[in-house]
Amino acid sequence: MNSDHKALEQQALESLDSMSAVPKFEGAIGRVIGWVDKCFLTLAVMALITIAATVLLQICSRLFLPFSIAWTEELSRYLFIYMVALSVGVVLRQNRNISVELFHHLLRPRMKAAFQVLICSMIGLFAFLVLPYAWQYAQNGAWQTSPTLRAPMLYIFFSTVVTFALLLVYSLLGCIEGMVAMCRSSASHQEP
Repeated sequence: MNSDHKALEQQALESLDSMSAVPKFEGAIGRVIGWVDKCFLTLAVMALITIAATVLLQICSRLFLPFSIAWTEELSRYLFIYMVALSVGVVLRQNRNISVELFHHLLRPRMKAAFQVLICSMIGLFAFLVLPYAWQYAQNGAWQTSPTLRAPMLYIFFSTVVTFALLLVYSLLGCIEGMVAMCRSSASHQEP
């Protein structure tokens, strides 16, 4: 029953997202990557929950206290930035980023894999080019502190480094998965 449910779920996902037909890594490598994905998603969810608690604290302080807590708005903004930074790689890997899907469903599996390699290589190239500038930007925050939290802005600006580093790693992973899928589909077509 559980395997039937999984098969139906996979079929429904493929019908909604045609690029999910490109197979992901399996075995030990797939488990390690899945574990890393879960870690990043757990951190992103924790940031989201903390945002909700911070905003709720801000609302309660405005309603029930004679003063409002000033640092809550700033903390929620920084948590939102890190939530996005920590989840951007997993979003890319799961093909959940915003895209226009006009022709994806018309592609054969090998062309879907080639399209994934193209998209991931473009994203990876962009991340590779921007990453040194993101590091320079983060270093600019070493001499600044945030207005209300008095936290070094280096930690806040470092979110750009995290974003582009994760994009680079996950785009390389997507390129490798796409190339492996292209090789497997071409090998399966050659065997009669």
